[in-house]
This record gives sequence, C-alpha cells and structure tokens, in this order.
Amino acid sequence: MQTRDYTSALYIPIAWELFHRDSRALAHRLMSRGPFKGIVAVTRGGLIPSSIIARELDIRVVESVGVASYDDRSQGEVKVLKDLNRALVGDGEGWLVIDDLVDSGVTARAVRKMLPKAHMATVYAKPEGQAEVDSFVVAVRQDVWLLFPWDADLQPNEPLVRQQKDLGPAPAERHLDL
Repeated sequence: MQTRDYTSALYIPIAWELFHRDSRALAHRLMSRGPFKGIVAVTRGGLIPSSIIARELDIRVVESVGVASYDDRSQGEVKVLKDLNRALVGDGEGWLVIDDLVDSGVTARAVRKMLPKAHMATVYAKPEGQAEVDSFVVAVRQDVWLLFPWDADLQPNEPLVRQQKDLGPAPAERHLDL
C-alpha cells in the first residue's frame, strides 16, 4: 500500500456548528433509506456523526468498529483495532455504517468487507473514495485536509500587528480555488 502524506495539504477547519449541520443534512438524506436496525460507527471519526444521526433517525442501537489507517496526517496500512459484535450486526443487512470522511476509500473498503450488505454513509467525501460509500453530503477536493473540531486546539492568539515582529514581511497575495 502506498503511504499518503497530507502534512503539506490545504487545511480547512470545520467548526462544530458546521459539522453538526452537515451531519443533520446526512441524516435527512438517509431518512428515506431506513428504517435501520442500528448504526455502526467507524472509530474515531464516525463517533460524533453517529451520535447526531442516531438522534435524528431515532436509532438506539449503536455499535462500533475500530479501524485505523492514519497516523496523524499520514495514511498507511489498515488496522482493525476493535472488531464488530458479529452476533449483533451479521453481514450488515439493515445496518447503517457512519464515518466522518471517505478519503482514498481504504478504510471504507475494509469495513465494506466486514459488512457487505450495510448502507455506508459519510458526512464528507473526496473524489477517490466517493465510489466506496452509498451516501455522503459534502464533496471535498482530494488535496484538502479537513481539520475537524475534535482535532483542533482552541487557544488565544495575539493580534497580527503584535505578531508582526515574529512573522516577518507580509505574505504575497494568494487566490484559493475552493
């Protein structure tokens, strides 16, 4: 497997309110697909949207599967850290799998092998992974790294004018094509 490094990617911070709104939009899209027996949250990123979607769809049974393919911002091999309760979810028929993002599709493919009949949904989807999920609400460019609110550290900062001595000359004008 090829390792991906997103350390120099374009960063887009996602505020809690925006993430909540996008998760509710996904729930709205999923309403016509249900009812579902339960949700399988892909940890860690799928835990928070699973909670929001479980509330919106009135689902009380939430299972989790621990799958890791990222170490900070570098993607590598998929590791299953916590397996599913197979007696509960079976092959996934009637179950909804939730994750925050599908990027390259590596994690989604691994979970799909475990739950081939589940409906897989993510809040955000990059082009390389979109075909691996059944539903998503927000398309994201492949070269963008989403900074989710649970990964951000809110702390006070000095106004730019006070930081000027540490920043050096003002940066050249840039145009971002988002």
